[in-house]
Amino acid sequence: MIVADADVLIDALRGRASARARIAEALAAGTLATTAVTAFELRSGADSDRARAAVGLLLGPLEILPFDQAAAGAAARIRRELEAEGQPIGMADYLIAGICLVRSATLLTRNRAHFARVSGLVVRGVE
Repeated sequence: MIVADADVLIDALRGRASARARIAEALAAGTLATTAVTAFELRSGADSDRARAAVGLLLGPLEILPFDQAAAGAAARIRRELEAEGQPIGMADYLIAGICLVRSATLLTRNRAHFARVSGLVVRGVE
């Protein structure tokens, strides 16, 4: 399973060819999902009716992975480890990483340097 981060989905909404291609490829293969956290980020950033409609169309075919108890435990562990190392990544990113880890999913993001700090998380970038 490929989990798209907000930055990649925003790039796709803005027409960036590489992001659109990766999203289309994963959709066609039936392997694309995103997280409830990312859906929140996209929906809260959509500041017009047109933007909200575009976000709705983009999210419509995606599986939206919830932040559940297993993800909460993983996210808490990630936060403790990274903050102890002085390498925090931000609250939403802890939650997204936790969701991906418990589902053994690959995270598709432009923020590879940030998420690469998370032990065991498979991260792929979009060029």
